[in-house]
Amino acid sequence: MPTIVLKIDVDTYRGTKEGVPNLVRILKKHNAGATFLFSLGKDHTGWALRRAFRPGFFQKVSRTSVLEHYGFKTLMYGVFLPAPDIGSCKTEMQAVRDAGFECGIHTWDHVVWQDNVRVRDLEWTRKQMQQAHQRFQQIFGVTPKTHGAAGWQMNDHAFAQLDQFGMQYASDGRAMLNDDGSLANADAGPYRLQVGSNVMSCIQMPTTLPTLDELLGRDIAGNVISESNIAANILKLTANPKDHVFTLHAELEGQKLAPIFEELLTGWHKQGYRCISMADYYASIKNSDLPTRPLSWASLPGRSGELVALI
Repeated sequence: MPTIVLKIDVDTYRGTKEGVPNLVRILKKHNAGATFLFSLGKDHTGWALRRAFRPGFFQKVSRTSVLEHYGFKTLMYGVFLPAPDIGSCKTEMQAVRDAGFECGIHTWDHVVWQDNVRVRDLEWTRKQMQQAHQRFQQIFGVTPKTHGAAGWQMNDHAFAQLDQFGMQYASDGRAMLNDDGSLANADAGPYRLQVGSNVMSCIQMPTTLPTLDELLGRDIAGNVISESNIAANILKLTANPKDHVFTLHAELEGQKLAPIFEELLTGWHKQGYRCISMADYYASIKNSDLPTRPLSWASLPGRSGELVALI
């Protein structure tokens, strides 16, 4: 039976307080597994406005209604409002664990990491990652087992740090996609990452499907992708059985786009998929002879800037 690995990125204070509990209820209703990856420091979402000068930023914002999904208050955090501490949402995070879902690290400060990590040095990278690691242990009382990079942004030091933490699997990058969201390489899947001359111990599970915000509002083959047809378009991409990793966001699928996520869960069940956590997927592949691939960067349709990519 093919699997859909559900990887849930939690970027903001509001997403943790409101979107996460909603997703737990939806997943329980559909008997689906998932991995929640938490941001654990301050919510500086407002600082992301600096990305306005990047190519493609305004196009993405206009397509995905950022204000509607994230809320005016969240967009002011760190600018006109104090940045709340996401790590203070201990009750909400522990409730995810208590509901039986895997929990891992997304980042310490989402905006700071996403906008800076690619060019930062060892000391900066280690500090960011150790802060997240320590806060996770304070909240959950155990060592985190997995990681999923904010914005799919990493650097050489960050990948080495995952090995030093003893993490055996992570999802820090993307598989390359065609304009319609289909895989550029149909065989794309888990791999061992080579950084320079070193092959990392931590297995990478790249996201293999487009995210909702990458598709919404785009014209694909003469068809404008809207909230009414986006689930059907993604289900077309999973019509042929294959293991996939799907990244969703507590701020989107956990709130206004929740009905779309439920439509996907129902559709994947009908297609014969099991929806599982990263831990479950790792258990099924850890003894496999996985390919080794070099660290690469590329851009994807519907997303501005470059990210870690399986080419």
